Amino acid sequence: MWLVLTATYVFRGLRRKGTFRSDLKHEVAGPFASFVPLVGILLSSHYSQYLPPWGSWVCGAFIAALAIVAAQLLAHWVTAGVSMQSIHPGYLLPAVAGSFVASIGFSIIHAHDAAIATFGVGMFFWLLVGTVVTVRLMTGGELTPAAKPGLTAYLAAPAAANIAWMVSHPGPMGAVQLGLTGVLAIMTLLQVMLLAEYRKLRFTPAFWVFTFPVGATTNYAIRWLAATSLPGREVYAWTILGLATAFTLAIAARTAASRGSRTQRDKSHTVNEGG
Repeated sequence: MWLVLTATYVFRGLRRKGTFRSDLKHEVAGPFASFVPLVGILLSSHYSQYLPPWGSWVCGAFIAALAIVAAQLLAHWVTAGVSMQSIHPGYLLPAVAGSFVASIGFSIIHAHDAAIATFGVGMFFWLLVGTVVTVRLMTGGELTPAAKPGLTAYLAAPAAANIAWMVSHPGPMGAVQLGLTGVLAIMTLLQVMLLAEYRKLRFTPAFWVFTFPVGATTNYAIRWLAATSLPGREVYAWTILGLATAFTLAIAARTAASRGSRTQRDKSHTVNEGG
Protein backbone atom coordinates (compact mmCIF):
# COMPACT_ATOMS: atom_id res chain seq x y z
CA MET A 1 0.00 0.00 0.00
CA TRP A 2 2.85 2.37 0.85
CA LEU A 3 4.53 1.65 -2.49
CA VAL A 4 1.32 2.32 -4.43
CA LEU A 5 0.54 5.56 -2.58
CA THR A 6 4.13 6.79 -2.85
CA ALA A 7 4.34 5.99 -6.55
CA THR A 8 1.02 7.76 -7.16
CA TYR A 9 2.14 10.82 -5.22
CA VAL A 10 5.51 11.01 -7.00
CA PHE A 11 3.92 10.49 -10.43
CA ARG A 12 1.39 13.25 -9.86
CA GLY A 13 4.10 15.53 -8.50
CA LEU A 14 6.31 15.04 -11.53
CA ARG A 15 3.44 16.01 -13.84
CA ARG A 16 3.04 19.40 -12.18
CA LYS A 17 6.07 21.59 -11.69
CA GLY A 18 6.49 22.89 -8.15
CA THR A 19 4.09 20.38 -6.55
CA PHE A 20 6.63 18.97 -4.08
CA ARG A 21 7.87 22.40 -3.03
CA SER A 22 4.30 23.60 -2.62
CA ASP A 23 3.45 20.60 -0.44
CA LEU A 24 6.47 21.22 1.80
CA LYS A 25 5.44 24.85 2.26
CA HIS A 26 1.89 24.00 3.30
CA GLU A 27 1.51 25.39 6.82
CA VAL A 28 -0.59 22.48 8.14
CA ALA A 29 0.31 19.44 6.03
CA GLY A 30 3.93 20.33 5.17
CA PRO A 31 5.63 18.38 7.99
CA PHE A 32 3.71 15.22 7.12
CA ALA A 33 5.55 14.95 3.78
CA SER A 34 8.29 13.30 5.83
CA PHE A 35 6.06 10.24 6.29
CA VAL A 36 7.09 9.00 2.82
CA PRO A 37 10.83 8.45 3.55
CA LEU A 38 10.10 7.70 7.21
CA VAL A 39 7.99 4.64 6.38
CA GLY A 40 10.59 3.71 3.75
CA ILE A 41 13.25 3.60 6.49
CA LEU A 42 11.16 1.29 8.64
CA LEU A 43 10.37 -1.10 5.80
CA SER A 44 13.83 -1.21 4.22
CA SER A 45 15.65 -1.59 7.54
CA HIS A 46 13.41 -4.51 8.49
CA TYR A 47 13.89 -6.33 5.20
CA SER A 48 17.61 -5.51 5.01
CA GLN A 49 18.28 -8.70 6.99
CA TYR A 50 16.85 -10.72 4.11
CA LEU A 51 18.37 -8.68 1.27
CA PRO A 52 21.99 -7.90 2.14
CA PRO A 53 23.64 -5.65 1.12
CA TRP A 54 20.92 -4.05 -0.99
CA GLY A 55 18.58 -3.56 1.93
CA SER A 56 21.18 -1.51 3.79
CA TRP A 57 21.80 0.69 0.76
CA VAL A 58 18.08 1.29 0.29
CA CYS A 59 17.69 2.13 3.98
CA GLY A 60 20.59 4.59 3.71
CA ALA A 61 18.96 6.19 0.67
CA PHE A 62 15.68 6.70 2.55
CA ILE A 63 17.54 8.19 5.52
CA ALA A 64 19.26 10.61 3.13
CA ALA A 65 15.88 11.47 1.59
CA LEU A 66 14.44 12.15 5.04
CA ALA A 67 17.41 14.38 5.88
CA ILE A 68 16.86 16.38 2.69
CA VAL A 69 13.13 16.78 3.37
CA ALA A 70 13.78 17.81 6.99
CA ALA A 71 16.48 20.29 5.93
CA GLN A 72 14.16 21.83 3.32
CA LEU A 73 11.40 22.20 5.88
CA LEU A 74 13.74 23.74 8.47
CA ALA A 75 15.14 26.17 5.90
CA HIS A 76 11.59 27.23 5.02
CA TRP A 77 10.59 27.62 8.68
CA VAL A 78 13.60 29.67 9.80
CA THR A 79 13.22 32.13 6.93
CA ALA A 80 9.82 33.22 8.28
CA GLY A 81 8.06 30.79 6.00
CA VAL A 82 5.34 30.09 8.57
CA SER A 83 3.43 32.16 11.08
CA MET A 84 3.47 31.33 14.77
CA GLN A 85 -0.28 30.78 14.61
CA SER A 86 0.05 28.00 12.03
CA ILE A 87 2.58 25.92 14.01
CA HIS A 88 1.25 22.66 15.44
CA PRO A 89 2.78 19.53 17.09
CA GLY A 90 3.16 17.85 13.68
CA TYR A 91 6.22 20.06 13.26
CA LEU A 92 7.98 17.63 15.61
CA LEU A 93 7.71 14.85 13.04
CA PRO A 94 10.45 15.53 10.44
CA ALA A 95 13.48 16.48 12.54
CA VAL A 96 12.53 14.89 15.87
CA ALA A 97 10.61 11.63 15.34
CA GLY A 98 12.26 11.33 11.91
CA SER A 99 15.75 11.49 13.42
CA PHE A 100 14.87 8.83 15.98
CA VAL A 101 13.48 6.55 13.24
CA ALA A 102 16.68 7.15 11.24
CA SER A 103 18.65 6.12 14.34
CA ILE A 104 16.61 2.91 14.51
CA GLY A 105 17.36 2.24 10.85
CA PHE A 106 21.09 2.79 11.32
CA SER A 107 21.13 0.42 14.32
CA ILE A 108 19.37 -2.31 12.37
CA ILE A 109 21.88 -2.09 9.49
CA HIS A 110 24.73 -2.14 12.07
CA ALA A 111 25.87 1.47 11.66
CA HIS A 112 26.13 2.12 15.40
CA ASP A 113 28.06 5.40 15.28
CA ALA A 114 25.62 6.87 12.78
CA ALA A 115 22.73 5.71 14.99
CA ILE A 116 24.13 7.61 17.99
CA ALA A 117 24.76 10.69 15.83
CA THR A 118 21.19 10.80 14.50
CA PHE A 119 19.84 10.15 18.00
CA GLY A 120 21.69 13.30 19.09
CA VAL A 121 20.11 15.22 16.21
CA GLY A 122 16.68 14.07 17.37
CA MET A 123 17.33 15.15 20.96
CA PHE A 124 18.56 18.58 19.81
CA PHE A 125 15.49 19.28 17.70
CA TRP A 126 13.18 17.76 20.32
CA LEU A 127 14.34 20.49 22.69
CA LEU A 128 14.41 23.22 20.03
CA VAL A 129 11.22 22.57 18.02
CA GLY A 130 9.37 21.14 21.01
CA THR A 131 9.84 24.41 22.89
CA VAL A 132 8.52 26.49 19.98
CA VAL A 133 5.51 24.20 19.50
CA THR A 134 4.62 24.20 23.20
CA VAL A 135 4.90 27.99 23.46
CA ARG A 136 2.59 28.33 20.45
CA LEU A 137 0.02 25.96 21.96
CA MET A 138 0.09 27.68 25.34
CA THR A 139 -0.13 31.24 24.03
CA GLY A 140 -1.45 31.13 20.46
CA GLY A 141 -5.02 29.97 20.97
CA GLU A 142 -6.78 26.73 20.05
CA LEU A 143 -5.63 24.63 17.11
CA THR A 144 -7.86 24.19 14.08
CA PRO A 145 -9.67 20.82 13.93
CA ALA A 146 -7.50 19.77 10.95
CA ALA A 147 -4.34 20.22 13.01
CA LYS A 148 -5.49 18.57 16.24
CA PRO A 149 -4.51 14.99 15.24
CA GLY A 150 -0.96 16.35 15.21
CA LEU A 151 -1.12 16.58 19.02
CA THR A 152 -0.18 12.90 18.99
CA ALA A 153 3.34 14.00 18.00
CA TYR A 154 3.88 14.58 21.72
CA LEU A 155 3.60 10.81 22.04
CA ALA A 156 5.38 9.85 18.81
CA ALA A 157 8.61 11.66 19.74
CA PRO A 158 9.32 9.91 23.08
CA ALA A 159 8.09 6.56 21.75
CA ALA A 160 10.51 6.70 18.82
CA ALA A 161 13.30 7.97 21.10
CA ASN A 162 12.82 5.05 23.48
CA ILE A 163 12.93 2.48 20.68
CA ALA A 164 16.00 4.13 19.13
CA TRP A 165 17.94 4.09 22.40
CA MET A 166 16.91 0.53 23.27
CA VAL A 167 17.88 -0.81 19.82
CA SER A 168 21.25 0.94 19.93
CA HIS A 169 21.91 -0.09 23.56
CA PRO A 170 20.74 -3.69 24.02
CA GLY A 171 20.96 -5.15 27.47
CA PRO A 172 19.85 -3.98 30.93
CA MET A 173 18.08 -0.63 31.09
CA GLY A 174 20.25 2.27 32.14
CA ALA A 175 19.44 5.73 33.47
CA VAL A 176 18.86 7.21 30.00
CA GLN A 177 16.35 4.49 29.08
CA LEU A 178 14.49 4.87 32.35
CA GLY A 179 14.34 8.66 31.93
CA LEU A 180 12.99 8.37 28.40
CA THR A 181 10.44 5.81 29.59
CA GLY A 182 9.24 8.28 32.21
CA VAL A 183 8.75 10.94 29.52
CA LEU A 184 6.77 8.46 27.42
CA ALA A 185 4.57 7.58 30.41
CA ILE A 186 3.59 11.21 31.09
CA MET A 187 3.02 11.86 27.37
CA THR A 188 0.75 8.80 27.25
CA LEU A 189 -1.23 10.23 30.16
CA LEU A 190 -1.45 13.54 28.26
CA GLN A 191 -3.04 11.72 25.31
CA VAL A 192 -5.59 10.16 27.66
CA MET A 193 -6.50 13.65 28.85
CA LEU A 194 -6.89 14.75 25.20
CA LEU A 195 -9.35 11.98 24.27
CA ALA A 196 -12.28 14.33 24.87
CA GLU A 197 -10.83 16.72 22.28
CA TYR A 198 -10.26 13.93 19.76
CA ARG A 199 -13.86 12.71 20.11
CA LYS A 200 -15.12 16.08 18.89
CA LEU A 201 -13.28 15.79 15.58
CA ARG A 202 -15.04 14.79 12.38
CA PHE A 203 -13.40 11.74 10.79
CA THR A 204 -11.02 12.50 7.91
CA PRO A 205 -8.06 10.67 6.34
CA ALA A 206 -5.89 12.74 8.73
CA PHE A 207 -6.91 10.26 11.43
CA TRP A 208 -4.21 7.97 10.04
CA VAL A 209 -1.78 10.29 11.86
CA PHE A 210 -2.97 8.61 15.08
CA THR A 211 -1.65 5.22 13.98
CA PHE A 212 2.05 6.18 14.02
CA PRO A 213 2.31 7.13 17.74
CA VAL A 214 0.01 4.25 18.70
CA GLY A 215 2.18 1.80 16.74
CA ALA A 216 5.45 3.23 18.08
CA THR A 217 4.23 3.20 21.68
CA THR A 218 2.99 -0.37 21.28
CA ASN A 219 6.35 -1.38 19.80
CA TYR A 220 8.24 0.03 22.77
CA ALA A 221 5.77 -1.31 25.35
CA ILE A 222 6.29 -4.85 24.04
CA ARG A 223 10.08 -4.40 24.04
CA TRP A 224 9.95 -2.96 27.57
CA LEU A 225 7.81 -5.84 28.84
CA ALA A 226 10.20 -8.36 27.26
CA ALA A 227 13.11 -6.76 29.12
CA THR A 228 11.41 -7.00 32.53
CA SER A 229 10.53 -9.88 34.82
CA LEU A 230 6.97 -8.65 35.31
CA PRO A 231 4.57 -11.57 35.96
CA GLY A 232 2.14 -12.05 33.10
CA ARG A 233 4.17 -9.84 30.76
CA GLU A 234 3.29 -11.98 27.74
CA VAL A 235 -0.42 -11.52 28.40
CA TYR A 236 0.07 -7.77 28.73
CA ALA A 237 2.12 -7.67 25.53
CA TRP A 238 -0.47 -9.57 23.50
CA THR A 239 -3.27 -7.43 24.94
CA ILE A 240 -1.50 -4.18 24.01
CA LEU A 241 -0.71 -5.51 20.54
CA GLY A 242 -4.32 -6.63 20.06
CA LEU A 243 -5.71 -3.23 21.07
CA ALA A 244 -3.28 -1.37 18.79
CA THR A 245 -4.12 -3.67 15.86
CA ALA A 246 -7.85 -3.23 16.48
CA PHE A 247 -7.38 0.54 16.53
CA THR A 248 -5.57 0.52 13.19
CA LEU A 249 -8.19 -1.77 11.65
CA ALA A 250 -10.93 0.55 12.91
CA ILE A 251 -9.25 3.52 11.18
CA ALA A 252 -8.98 1.47 7.97
CA ALA A 253 -12.63 0.36 8.15
CA ARG A 254 -13.82 3.90 8.83
CA THR A 255 -11.75 5.17 5.90
CA ALA A 256 -13.25 2.58 3.56
CA ALA A 257 -16.77 3.31 4.80
CA SER A 258 -16.41 7.07 4.38
CA ARG A 259 -14.96 6.63 0.91
CA GLY A 260 -17.85 4.34 -0.04
CA SER A 261 -20.39 6.83 1.27
CA ARG A 262 -18.75 9.65 -0.64
CA THR A 263 -18.77 7.61 -3.87
CA GLN A 264 -22.46 6.79 -3.37
CA ARG A 265 -23.30 10.47 -2.83
CA ASP A 266 -21.42 11.40 -5.99
CA LYS A 267 -23.37 8.81 -7.98
CA SER A 268 -26.66 10.03 -6.57
CA HIS A 269 -25.74 13.61 -7.41
CA THR A 270 -24.89 12.60 -10.98
CA VAL A 271 -28.17 10.73 -11.40
CA ASN A 272 -30.17 13.68 -10.05
CA GLU A 273 -28.42 16.06 -12.44
CA GLY A 274 -29.17 13.73 -15.35
CA GLY A 275 -32.84 13.58 -14.34
